[in-house]
Amino acid sequence: MKSRREFLKQSMLSGAGITLTAMGLPASSYARIMGANDRVNVGLVGFSDRARQALLPCFFANNKELNFDMIAVSDIWKRRRDEGKAWLQEKAGHDVKACVNNDELYRIKDLDAVFIATADFQHAYHTIEAVGNKVDVYCEKPFAETMDDARKALKAVKDSGKIFQVGTQRRSGDSYHAANDFIKSGKFGPITMVEMTWNVNQPGRWRRPELVKEIREQDTDWGRFLAGRPKDNWDPRKYLEYRLFWPYSSGIYGQWMTHQIDTVHWFSGLKHPRSAVSNGGIYQWKDGRTNADTITAVFDYGPENDPKSGFQVAYSSRFSNSAGGIKEMYFSNGGTIDIDKNKITPTGGLTEREAKEMGMRANLLPEMTLATSETKAATSANTGGDPLTNAHVRNWMQSVRDRKPANAPIEAAYSHSIALIMANAAYRTGMKATFDEATQEVMVGGKPFIL
Repeated sequence: MKSRREFLKQSMLSGAGITLTAMGLPASSYARIMGANDRVNVGLVGFSDRARQALLPCFFANNKELNFDMIAVSDIWKRRRDEGKAWLQEKAGHDVKACVNNDELYRIKDLDAVFIATADFQHAYHTIEAVGNKVDVYCEKPFAETMDDARKALKAVKDSGKIFQVGTQRRSGDSYHAANDFIKSGKFGPITMVEMTWNVNQPGRWRRPELVKEIREQDTDWGRFLAGRPKDNWDPRKYLEYRLFWPYSSGIYGQWMTHQIDTVHWFSGLKHPRSAVSNGGIYQWKDGRTNADTITAVFDYGPENDPKSGFQVAYSSRFSNSAGGIKEMYFSNGGTIDIDKNKITPTGGLTEREAKEMGMRANLLPEMTLATSETKAATSANTGGDPLTNAHVRNWMQSVRDRKPANAPIEAAYSHSIALIMANAAYRTGMKATFDEATQEVMVGGKPFIL
């Protein structure tokens, strides 16, 4: 008989098919049906900074009201495992099981759901593992950094019927819902351009120099850490500073761009770009990293069958200067949606003077506020996380309770993965990246982009 680990590994390699019963239904259909008042038992996969600083505070801000409990933590590094157990026990007020790996976690009989807050490249792998063990999933973004991982995880989640939420929390924000509604109503007009920036000046971003000095290979499981990536020698920097190194992360594209590009798919209804080009480099922080500290991508979006229509998306990000900050600007012929300022304005719209010269009518949007701060007001002051994350975590918890789709389902995760893989492929090859609908592959130079 195959072990659970062997079975999961084979599933990843063969396309992540879910076991079917003789009746042709997913085996997960026979999992216990949760009653309205049943407690939902949750486990944490990876006691990371993101989990401790945002996801868990938001969970504990809502768990009593929604009758959820945190019962276990799995982390392959002994230090994080011990820290996670102590931290969670203080918050939960009872014993929390510390699991040496996910095999041990999924042997817990009454486990219903998990948070996945592990390294970027592990998210799809751990999602397949989770739904294969019949639990619901909240998975941090980026969802997948290769199309192979993305396709397998998409199939696994859809076949399982489990509730899934990816951590692109803009999908639970009031202003983003208002922008989506305004665009889809037709009042904004066709999108003509989107400009996005994410600029910081943070030498310590994604670096863990003190922890790198302290971690020892014998205290963790390097083989499990690789989770399907090519065999590599132990490297504490790749373990703790993985966002600086490909193929463990695409860096800026996976960490930051996924949030903003996800809104493009949501607002436009398009599943992915038609093409992407990219340029950048390591201009400031020459510390051995292989991912850019400054990078720009330009995407073409529109219907595949109508290449003459659509719009452009320009994304840029840098680590060396924070001027410009984080911006999301949507433009139409009639004006601008500035999500950062929570405003719809006629800025840049077609004025009467310019229109008259061509025998046209002016096209100017009204000045409006996108949305009130309902999400912020509804957020408890003690969540420890931002209002969007709190709303997003709560939405997932309510979806687990109601068995209704969450705000950022598996299809959204798959779409943002395509965009980030296209941008990363374009950057690393210096060529234009496209997407093949038939094969579901990101293509560069007529060939699929692979590790």
